Amino acid sequence: MKLILEILLMGLAMLIGAYIVPGVSVAGYGSAIVAAVLIACANATLGLVLRIFTFPLNFLTLGLVSFIITVLMILLVDNLMTGFNTTGFFAATILAIAVSIIKMILDLVFNSNKNK
Repeated sequence: MKLILEILLMGLAMLIGAYIVPGVSVAGYGSAIVAAVLIACANATLGLVLRIFTFPLNFLTLGLVSFIITVLMILLVDNLMTGFNTTGFFAATILAIAVSIIKMILDLVFNSNKNK
């Protein structure tokens, strides 16, 4: 049940983020959920491999490389999907920041991180 709530909240955060950030568009809530799941899967697979290879550089930049990898995963999903579009690296960067802040607020509102 918690996984379903996390997916729905991430889709909502993606939809709100796309509405707020200029240069990002999502076809609807379903596309936002699919984009959020694909970004999470890309981060968990390809992103993990890239983070392992770039660990020394990531350590030196205090995690900046990890953030850039997340932005690259957003751009990858943008190229894979038709219902999710960004205008470039800057829009994807702002979207990553906005979605993380929105998701944090939604987690506080819905108490989805609370252990039951």
